[in-house]
Amino acid sequence: MNLHLVIPALNWPDTSQHQIYHDLPLPSLEKLLSKSSNSQNSPQEIEAWLCKTFNVTKQKDWPIAPIMLHSDSSEPVKTNNKDYWIRADPVHLRIEHNHIMLADSQAFKISNEEAEILTEDINKIFNNDNWTLLPLHPKRWYIRTTNTPKMSTHTLSQVTCKNINNFLPSGEDSVAWHKLFNGIQMLLHDHPLNKAREARGELAINSIWFWGGGHYPQSLTSPYTKIWSNNELALALSQASGTEHSQLPLDATTWQQLNSSGNHLLILDTLLGKSQYRDAYSWRENLKELEKNWFTPLYNALKQGKINMLTITALNENGAWEFSTTRTNFWKFWLLMKPLSAYATNHRKDK
Repeated sequence: MNLHLVIPALNWPDTSQHQIYHDLPLPSLEKLLSKSSNSQNSPQEIEAWLCKTFNVTKQKDWPIAPIMLHSDSSEPVKTNNKDYWIRADPVHLRIEHNHIMLADSQAFKISNEEAEILTEDINKIFNNDNWTLLPLHPKRWYIRTTNTPKMSTHTLSQVTCKNINNFLPSGEDSVAWHKLFNGIQMLLHDHPLNKAREARGELAINSIWFWGGGHYPQSLTSPYTKIWSNNELALALSQASGTEHSQLPLDATTWQQLNSSGNHLLILDTLLGKSQYRDAYSWRENLKELEKNWFTPLYNALKQGKINMLTITALNENGAWEFSTTRTNFWKFWLLMKPLSAYATNHRKDK
């Protein structure tokens, strides 16, 4: 059995904060990384990595919206090859130090009723025969248009907790979408629903974020026998490619009891939100839990020959690292132990 672990935000994104690794006990993870061949590549977000892995071709964007469309819809959505779908997710914008910062749905709750009210009013005010806004999921909204916008966008995960001015759509048609973006903000700013949310001490849903547009991919393939994840895009890609998939088990011990052979992809993405919102304490505590529940049992399983090869892909905004190891690597005494922090800024490629 071969296992591929994908771990977004395994390293802390701010490389100047070396102290975050101080007194962080990760013996099993550090043994796995140290006894691996490793390489570092250009940064990429989890969405891009997943699309590449499932043989999805990038259009102007990675076509996240059409891929997730049917997973998010409780009823079949009528589509045709001419439909262009783009995500238009509800977000909260806040001015901080002359910047406009974005918070995604990790920072707030929104009900089905609220999503339907807001999208209905947006559709009424910005009535256009060429597009319709659909709240197929409270936290994930979709625009269907008969025109293919000539623009590129940035994924929501790229802009979360960042200045949006650095990530606005670009391209020939981007000006029209900027106007739509600003108009929707003005509508939502004074919306009664948001006034009520603020009165309750909740964040206002005062904007939407366009991203992940495209037509449905022609072909989707997977190199894995089974996918284990709570990541919605990973599960949607698994479903679309006909790959067996399940929610992430509680820990590696439970996972091992469910498997015996094949090539498995397992996504541990619980560090990502802590990293995006710069919640250092929760990031450290979550990493300790991963060490106990996943890295230590997997290290032991590899030593015992229950796993033939273990690959770890670590993604963050500074780079993408890949580590691969087998049981025999533990005999390579010249592969010296290194702390996790050694890979935070390591640009070498080791064999």
